Amino acid sequence: MGSTQSLPATPSAEEACPVPTEVNPLNPKGLKPCCACPETKSARDDCFLKTDTSVADEKCKELVQKHIECMRGYGFKV
Repeated sequence: MGSTQSLPATPSAEEACPVPTEVNPLNPKGLKPCCACPETKSARDDCFLKTDTSVADEKCKELVQKHIECMRGYGFKV
């Protein structure tokens, strides 16, 4: 009927996904990529949304480069 075996302890979230304790000097607040550089991200996204797809790559290229530079400034490998 009932089992008397105990289940192994499930690891906590911290044990399952260890978070690095090192602080990146370029990103001391620990921003995630999705939250870094909101100004350049928004400008880039708006450009792609408002520009015809046939010319968007070329027209938005400068905004993409600015966003990449911003992300690299926080230490992200883009």
